[in-house]
Amino acid sequence: MSDAEPVLAVKDLAKTFRIGFFRKRVDAVRGIDFEVRAGEIFGLLGPNGAGKTTTIKMVLRLIFPTAGTIRLFGSETHDHRSMGRVGYMPENPYVYQYLKPGEFLDLCGRLHGMPRQRRAARIDEMLEKVSLTHAADRPIGRFSKGMMQRVGLAQALLHDPELLILDEPLSGLDPVGRKEIRDILVEQRRAGKTLLFTSHILSDVEMLCDRVTILQKGKVTAAGTLDQLLAKDVRRVEVELSSVSDALREELTALASDHRYIEGRLSLIIEGDDRVPEILDRAREGGARIEAVIPQRETLEGLFLREAVPAQPSA
Repeated sequence: MSDAEPVLAVKDLAKTFRIGFFRKRVDAVRGIDFEVRAGEIFGLLGPNGAGKTTTIKMVLRLIFPTAGTIRLFGSETHDHRSMGRVGYMPENPYVYQYLKPGEFLDLCGRLHGMPRQRRAARIDEMLEKVSLTHAADRPIGRFSKGMMQRVGLAQALLHDPELLILDEPLSGLDPVGRKEIRDILVEQRRAGKTLLFTSHILSDVEMLCDRVTILQKGKVTAAGTLDQLLAKDVRRVEVELSSVSDALREELTALASDHRYIEGRLSLIIEGDDRVPEILDRAREGGARIEAVIPQRETLEGLFLREAVPAQPSA
């Protein structure tokens, strides 16, 4: 694979299932294209049922596409050597409940063909990395959902893969746990690894991802870097004022699209930012104190709702 070639390239990928007694046709993925470049964190987003997990399973050859091509490390032939360069964490990791985390990781290492000494060193390293050293002697069946996620991430990292594919790696974690996992993902990118992950936690995606592709009903509805996708213009501005007289309040609320007023504190919502200087000037002249001016731009959540959630018909 050349340096310029993507680690993963998907072209016209489609998957149709036939379900039920009458073999009803379900088009889970419908001709999607995307590329994951070396050394980046790539987000595959979409609502439930958009086709994200189906796409990942086709990339991993857990299921086979109905149409289209998948090039992994520059080749369409996914042999055991190329798949050995991939680490995978499913959305709901299945582990043997009676095993301790070190025993489970040892089994995973043996399946990857790792030598014994290498396995032992990496197991200790991974348990420390995902903060499970304190639970090393506890059967996995007693773990919480968040701890199970950590075990799943540890096994994905165990053999030091070049490409990490993570399906909802941040689900089930508390805020501290999410921060720790985000730090691990960033650390992997700094080490030159490539990451593809799905997540419903859009604030984390916005912090982590270099590029995203959004799916809706098996089709790509948006793709690119966040700078390309998120509108940079100010959509609205919130102005917080205190010591506002009744007369000034009436004057300023007439200039705003919405407002809140509680005991002398006035919050104004102004569409766009053209009228903000005028409002601030009038507030100063009227003796009010300016507490905050908060521009609001489009967020990934706003983009997601626009691109991935179908509009509801008006009544």
